[in-house]
Amino acid sequence: MSGTTATNSPAKAVRPSLGGLRSSSYLQEHEQYRSPAHSQDGHQGIDSIVEGIQKNTISPPPNNRTASYGGLSSPAAPPKIVDSGLNHTLSHTNCQPAAGTTSDRLIATLIYKTKAPRTTITGFSIGRVPSPVSPAAKSAALPPTLSPARTLSNFPLEPPPPDPEPLDHLYGSYISPLCLTSFLHLISSLPSCQGSETLSSSHRCLDNSSHPTIVELVVSPSPDPAYLTLSDLRKHELIYRFEREWNVDVILQADDVLRKYPRLVVFDMDSTLIEQEVIDLIAASIGVEEKVSAITARAMNGELDFSASFRERARLLKGADEDIFTQLRSVIKPSRGAKELIRALKRMGVKTAVLSGGFIPLTSWLATELGIDYAFANTLESASGKLTGEVVGEIVNAERKRDLLLEIAKKENARLEQVIAIGDGANDLLMMEAAGMGVAFNAKPLVQMQAEARLNGGTLLDLLHVFGFTAEEIEVLTS
Repeated sequence: MSGTTATNSPAKAVRPSLGGLRSSSYLQEHEQYRSPAHSQDGHQGIDSIVEGIQKNTISPPPNNRTASYGGLSSPAAPPKIVDSGLNHTLSHTNCQPAAGTTSDRLIATLIYKTKAPRTTITGFSIGRVPSPVSPAAKSAALPPTLSPARTLSNFPLEPPPPDPEPLDHLYGSYISPLCLTSFLHLISSLPSCQGSETLSSSHRCLDNSSHPTIVELVVSPSPDPAYLTLSDLRKHELIYRFEREWNVDVILQADDVLRKYPRLVVFDMDSTLIEQEVIDLIAASIGVEEKVSAITARAMNGELDFSASFRERARLLKGADEDIFTQLRSVIKPSRGAKELIRALKRMGVKTAVLSGGFIPLTSWLATELGIDYAFANTLESASGKLTGEVVGEIVNAERKRDLLLEIAKKENARLEQVIAIGDGANDLLMMEAAGMGVAFNAKPLVQMQAEARLNGGTLLDLLHVFGFTAEEIEVLTS
């Protein structure tokens, strides 16, 4: 058969389609599944609400803008900043260190000397006054323990360098931001351990947030102890110069948890726990005050052996009335903040002791008045209602004070790291060295240089700031 034969191919299957059955609304397609417009409890269903919205025309908000804002501010479309009222600073300076590591932080407590005016040692030459100086400071006499430094002829050797400029006179009589910046710059100039992180810091104003006079500064990491130990850093020339420039006391401590929880605080009595020197008061009652005071000053400055000088002064008291100690009770004036400090320490569960190179009748009476747990001092012999000038028993000198501190700490089962010793004279140095921290309170120059901490303010309550307490917390402890 000739011609062409058409090949019948199988018809392509057509996929089923809903076609025109599909509507533009899912709700309309599945109307049989809608809930009734109103449920049995009388509330409108969700489908009815949606359907009602579709029937209503939503008008766009009025356009009150004068010009379109394309992401860039302009005079016609200035940026609008909305303050949420929240302020949060994220910092990890004081956080728990990572697993397998230990924190390495240095605590620096800066206390402005509000009650201790600056002492001008060398003065400034005429025509060079870096900042205003009060007339009182200009006319203040040099302390007797300082060498004269007004003229070159007074120096047998090379004269000392001039005083640093009093920067607190320029930037504010408080711990200013520039003061903190200067201190951080000082710490950053000291070498840190190899491989340590970049220096970070944070601070707390312990008394006033706007014009603080006491600030706790946390610095991490601390300087490399292989280069500079904490003990050496406390006596470093840069720290001493910084204190003089800004008129502050700098108290440096390792960030140890035990610093916040003392167990025993030991006080000297004369010129520390009280404002007077008792032996000078007794001497004044019989007219030998000048002789006794001169010996007392030299002994407190470390120029004389304390035991020998004490016996010499005691002999000068011969003939004083035996009841002089009772008479002096109305004269004795506790140092500012002493009563409040003892009250706060008792509320914290801290034991207290007074170790005095004075006399036991007044020391025991004062301990009872203030609520101090332990009291030790010297005993003077008396006969026929008069003092004989002889000392009975062992003299409470520097060595005895140290031994008593160790005995009390052992009895109270207190670690020496949790023992604080406070004094002002050279006979307090050994007990201050034995304690976890020795604090010089308005102390003599020798003691200032050797103590681990210096407080030259007007109140003993500053000691609580060294522990890290704020003014608010101190108010609670002393109330």
